[in-house]
Amino acid sequence: MSPRLLATVALLPLLLAALPAAAQEAATPDATLLDEVVVTASRIETPRSAIAATVEIIDAEAIVQQTALAASAVDTVAALAPSFSPTRQKLSGFGETLRGRSPLYLVDGVPQSTPLRDDSRDGYTIDPFFIDRVEVIFGSNAIQGIGATGGVVNYVTARKPSEAEGLTGRMMAQVTTDDELQGDGVGAKIAAIGGRDFGAFDLTLGAAFETRGAYYDADGSRVGFDGAQGEVQDSQAVSLLARGGWDLGGDRRLEGWVNRFDLEGDGDYVTVAGDRATGVPTTAVRGAAPGRQPSNAVTSAALSYTDRDLFGGVLRAQVFAHDYQGVFGGGSFPDFQDPRIAPVGTLFDQSANNSEKLGFKIDWQGQVPGLTGLKALVGLDGLRDRTYQELVLTGRNWVPETAYESLSPFLQLNQSALAGRLSLSAGVRHESAKLKVDDFQTLYAYGPQTVAGGEPGFEETLFNVGAAFEVTPALLVYGSFAQGFTMPDVGRVLRGINRPNQDVDTFLNVEPVVSDNTEVGVEYRGARVELSAAVFRSEAERGSLLNRLPSGIFEVQRQATRIDGLELKGLWRATDALTLGGSYAALDGQSDSDGDGDLDRDLNGANISPDRLLLWGEYETGPIALRLQAQTYLARDFDGEPAANGFEGYTVLDAVARYEAGFGTVSLGVQNLLDEQYISYFSDTQGPTDNLRYFAGRGRTATVTLTRSF
Repeated sequence: MSPRLLATVALLPLLLAALPAAAQEAATPDATLLDEVVVTASRIETPRSAIAATVEIIDAEAIVQQTALAASAVDTVAALAPSFSPTRQKLSGFGETLRGRSPLYLVDGVPQSTPLRDDSRDGYTIDPFFIDRVEVIFGSNAIQGIGATGGVVNYVTARKPSEAEGLTGRMMAQVTTDDELQGDGVGAKIAAIGGRDFGAFDLTLGAAFETRGAYYDADGSRVGFDGAQGEVQDSQAVSLLARGGWDLGGDRRLEGWVNRFDLEGDGDYVTVAGDRATGVPTTAVRGAAPGRQPSNAVTSAALSYTDRDLFGGVLRAQVFAHDYQGVFGGGSFPDFQDPRIAPVGTLFDQSANNSEKLGFKIDWQGQVPGLTGLKALVGLDGLRDRTYQELVLTGRNWVPETAYESLSPFLQLNQSALAGRLSLSAGVRHESAKLKVDDFQTLYAYGPQTVAGGEPGFEETLFNVGAAFEVTPALLVYGSFAQGFTMPDVGRVLRGINRPNQDVDTFLNVEPVVSDNTEVGVEYRGARVELSAAVFRSEAERGSLLNRLPSGIFEVQRQATRIDGLELKGLWRATDALTLGGSYAALDGQSDSDGDGDLDRDLNGANISPDRLLLWGEYETGPIALRLQAQTYLARDFDGEPAANGFEGYTVLDAVARYEAGFGTVSLGVQNLLDEQYISYFSDTQGPTDNLRYFAGRGRTATVTLTRSF
């Protein structure tokens, strides 16, 4: 570890020294017990105290607070999860990581990612208004399958309505504007969700519509538009949710849900290049953006069956479907040129990433007969992902149609001992996967080359082991080792083949990216004080790094990587009305750039987040509630990177005030309260000569929200 990270790790003894004194609270009736929350993302119904990993539960109240700042679902996670990267404030989450690696996004357990051609749009697939809580499991794991090398982010939507309350739900109206009340900077949102239990059957329906205006930075200039990757500013989004359940008698239930999310840019602006040398950010002026506008169109659906009394355990079976199209902005890019269609340099085109998933999950959880305290989870997952990237204006395929098929049996064991105070866990998952690609031809710019198809595959067995011990009912210590995996971005590799006589079976290395996560942590939850700390190391012998080429396009490089990190969190309920808290995350990451076995180069800003300090305070009395939160992203230099890619760091202060009136709840949220001018982390650390993507962050922005429950 670096001296900086070692210094922060040295804070751990101070935290541990404080725990014995605080632990006296555990005996009081008001202590917050660690087994109150069941984390569904872990797939095994077990209390928090039995999970040997760092877990963050973002509850409904915290989601409402962040939504009052007009935050998206991914913005909410980024604001509250200590080692999550600062968001780019763009439609693309390219470069946004959890513990320096990609997280797997789920909606009620349904994967939202596109690993075969990873376009990093999976954070924008559902409106946060429909989310009841967010479960974040930090660190690599394979319990949910492909993609969780950084962890799991599971968006849990609204649950079954209460039978006794009749029709219940919420309505919301929201208006957002920059502090100078620019006409084109105004956004608005309306949303409603309601449900009713009719006895054996229940139904919930929701709809949300949002229009966003242009963003302005603290200097009063429009924030530049990322014409290629896509924007959330100057856009419209529609989200629909339907959920129905049927109680079949006894402990059996059938439930189905559908989520539809559409976001599309309005195309009212064109980008004006900034100047990195003089510190002038990219901006935008009124004008018609050419071609189809960047968009996300996502449909997720699932049908689940649960029997809570089958052979003394719980059977869960789910079939799901996920259909996604992400349209990117166009241009006369060199890769798109073809003299058979138009003179070189004149052909305008744009791409769309398409992914269709069908899958199933089936598992049974119960006590193992004859072995007291031993609980087993045994199951089988299946997935078929069909992905291709087309050029939508000329009908060519940039990435050929590629199918990923896998079957994955798994077994997870949890042994409870010492009257439930000690939990030992171990698990294994076997991935048997195959990639199917037919013969295809690359774009003209790469030859064109005719590539023979094939069916390369892999077999990978992944393990986890852990232990969690309740020192007291409120004090938990844990340690674990877990492996996660994902596919390298094979779409980027296939579309860039520029040598003749290539065969997919021999050319394409589909060896998965396997990451090993080792961590040790401690958590304390008392009546007045909550503290936690975790130290972790994440290693991958053949990691997948994003490397920016001179053309501005990123390629995938396979290099050994290692990430060391520390996460600290705490809160103090100073009075019944006032709560203070904060978190700190420090990460160091290196890669083996020359393949000699030595880690010799820092991971750059596209592959790891900056160190971050979050401080917040909440005050609530009667109908009034206030929250103040300060995010400080610390400056950082990267060994082996251009000096211009160093990160200067910045601090952003946000505030939310809420008033419970007779007609509903009124809130005022202000992002960037002090109107800090800054360059976003990704822009500041990438492309030292790219003046088209030198984006400032959003300046002071106010949001007024009216919510009414019924």
